[in-house]
Amino acid sequence: MNVLRTDRLLLRRFTPEDVDNLTELDSDPAVTRYLTGGRTTPRETVETEILPRHLAYRGPVGRWAAHDETGAFIGWFALDPRDDHTNVELGYRLRAAAWGRGYATEGSRALVDAGFRDLGVLRVFAETMAVNLGSRRVMEKTGLRYLRTFHLEWDDPIPGTEHGEVEYELLRADWAAQAGA
Repeated sequence: MNVLRTDRLLLRRFTPEDVDNLTELDSDPAVTRYLTGGRTTPRETVETEILPRHLAYRGPVGRWAAHDETGAFIGWFALDPRDDHTNVELGYRLRAAAWGRGYATEGSRALVDAGFRDLGVLRVFAETMAVNLGSRRVMEKTGLRYLRTFHLEWDDPIPGTEHGEVEYELLRADWAAQAGA
């Protein structure tokens, strides 16, 4: 699976030519607010760390560059494997201009459905800061359910860290029940 289409999105595998797209995405303090406290990512870090990580996924799960109906790059989606490919973490990062338009939910649902339907996934989970209400709404609209709040120790905590992180999950049986409804 190298391309996934929804009504309004094209999800494709990353290429080395995506360095500018990723650099621009991570240069917006609004986009990185709940990741780095709004600090931007230097191009060199994108080139030497982030893009190689995106390119490393060669199996059915991994990172996907997202384009809207006009063909514009709007961000990325991920199904990152944990222990094995049956337990995957859902992730997404979109340009601020794409927020509030339903793209995050649309892309997330497409990947979750493909994971359960085509890839043998048994569990999809997602984590975010407890204060990241926008991301939590996407998780809920995608069908994931709140599982727990937990606290991590950070060397350089950002505002909101004191409220902890949250984990949401969707199990295969629950996805099948939702899909059948």
